[in-house]
Amino acid sequence: MNKEQLFENIKRKKSFLCVGLDTDIQKIPEHLLNEEDPIFAFNKAIIDATADLCIAYKPNLAFYESMGVKGWVSFEKTVKYIKENYPDQFIIADAKRGDIGNTSAMYARTFFQELDIDSVTVAPYMGEDSVTPFLTYEGKWVILLALTSNKGSHDFQLMKDEAGEQLFEKVLRKSQEWGDDQQMMYVVGATQGKAFEGIRQIVPNHFLLVPGVGAQGGSLEEVCKYGMNSTCGLIVNSSRGIIYVDKTEKFAEAARNAAKEVQAQMAEQLKVIL
Repeated sequence: MNKEQLFENIKRKKSFLCVGLDTDIQKIPEHLLNEEDPIFAFNKAIIDATADLCIAYKPNLAFYESMGVKGWVSFEKTVKYIKENYPDQFIIADAKRGDIGNTSAMYARTFFQELDIDSVTVAPYMGEDSVTPFLTYEGKWVILLALTSNKGSHDFQLMKDEAGEQLFEKVLRKSQEWGDDQQMMYVVGATQGKAFEGIRQIVPNHFLLVPGVGAQGGSLEEVCKYGMNSTCGLIVNSSRGIIYVDKTEKFAEAARNAAKEVQAQMAEQLKVIL
């Protein structure tokens, strides 16, 4: 899926919502534990309930890897189900990979060749040769961690060099030597607020993956005010605020209502550019 197709989906659905599939076996409704594959059963119900309201799904690999081989099977079944039934959905493998070149090449092969996933999150800390192996796959996206939503992001990401440039700003500028806005996105946490304004000065045309709206306290209005561009340029993720709003047999219906509420807010924000 290219940048233009992403924007077409946003316009058609009046949504730039990504539903995070952070599926924890200890948090899903108890009645699903009787299923052959409880994780996949949960994911399938959430996907079917929300697919017309969102443009992307983001399974977080940690939640699947924590269950060993069974978790990987659930992950693969989830990806396959989305691709076969909702081909207009953008799939993000939230894996935060990034290692020396030959190791990154294997990670890239896993997600882009073996699993044929649209995009993967990558940690840029080890530099160019840890990122560029992911950029060799045509039509695939690399989503670099830039300014994240967690409290500890301030430990390193806001550190300044002698010229006053912050580390996350250096990541934004340097990485543009490796790829362009047709193959790279950046993770910027919703809790960073007005920082989006400065980020847009450095990367005016790139899509930003924005976690932290909802459960983590980020403001959708603030993200849009400072971060939206002429093609929206935002994929805003919500995980816990949608998938875990109810633990009864009506969990999917409740998730849909939560997603619908966010989508309605996004439709209002999109009126500025549509």
